[in-house]
Amino acid sequence: MFKPTLDFKDGKVKGNVDAELVLHSMIEWNNYNKAVIVTGDGDFYCLIEYLKQKDKLKRILIPNKYKYSTLLKKFGSDITFVSDLRGRLEYLRQ
Repeated sequence: MFKPTLDFKDGKVKGNVDAELVLHSMIEWNNYNKAVIVTGDGDFYCLIEYLKQKDKLKRILIPNKYKYSTLLKKFGSDITFVSDLRGRLEYLRQ
């Protein structure tokens, strides 16, 4: 899913997807078995908690293991840090 972004004068690009992720997780509820949520943002705590309670949470992928919300630590056994996967995912030119 793509959504409009805001381009700032300093070159930064911002897209706010918090509400849309929660809404579409519920709209598409019957179209997936388990969700993989990619975030380090504590704003998704209630969504993650609900998915876990309903056995619809597969994994939480957190991009930065050094900078993420402490609210997500409760889901430690469901977390994978993308930075830990770098060696397996990184393309190295030969």
